[in-house]
Amino acid sequence: MFHERTGSHLVPPEPHFRWRGGEITRLEGFTDAVFAFAVTLLVVSLEVPRTFEELIVAMKGFFAFAICFAILTQVWYFHYKFSRRYGLQTVYIIVLNAALIFVVLFYVYPLKFLFTLAVGGLSGGRTVPAQQLNHMIRSSHDLCLLWLVYSAGVFAVYGLFALLYHYAYRKRRELELNEYETLCTRNAVIHFAALASVGIIVASAALALPPGYVGYAGFLFCLNAVWGWIAGSVMGKQQRLVLERMKASTAANA
Repeated sequence: MFHERTGSHLVPPEPHFRWRGGEITRLEGFTDAVFAFAVTLLVVSLEVPRTFEELIVAMKGFFAFAICFAILTQVWYFHYKFSRRYGLQTVYIIVLNAALIFVVLFYVYPLKFLFTLAVGGLSGGRTVPAQQLNHMIRSSHDLCLLWLVYSAGVFAVYGLFALLYHYAYRKRRELELNEYETLCTRNAVIHFAALASVGIIVASAALALPPGYVGYAGFLFCLNAVWGWIAGSVMGKQQRLVLERMKASTAANA
């Protein structure tokens, strides 16, 4: 099996998708550094707690931090996977990549704010003092704006990934993608475009719902899970059929 060498480690690629990315490029290194910086922005305080009470306050933000960290790690992995799959370094890719990391850096603050608020509310004020929660959101108008800002970030991040994969799909002949790789690339465009559209749906719901129900708009992000199940079933079946056809064709020509 082909392995990509990165430093002194061997990184196994996907079993049926040839990775065209070679050594880690300056673009990838810069992107990794930005993601690392974004993670540091999630930390409640860069200063070491001086008392046990301050330590407890810092630890109460663990669950919100863990959720935000997982989301950022997922976005980083999407970028890593795209870079390894195609190894594209054109001006268009650089521009899209710059836009992505710009959005990620801006996205950190509403991301942290939203999940601090959500975890604090669900915990009954155990992770965030009730007084602080009351000051975080003062009205349904503030909550509506929060959903709009967060949804815009979701739309931008997934929309940029859709554009990245769409570009790779357009370059499929230059990249010498086989039938399976071409299908995976096309499906990735559809997948990320669908995830981006959920951001539009949530923003529209936040604007349309009565003031007292604006908070429920966020539950529409559960559509991501619904879409993920549908995409996994339908697109997964398509990809399995293509693999079987390719294997059968290879065996017949052997």
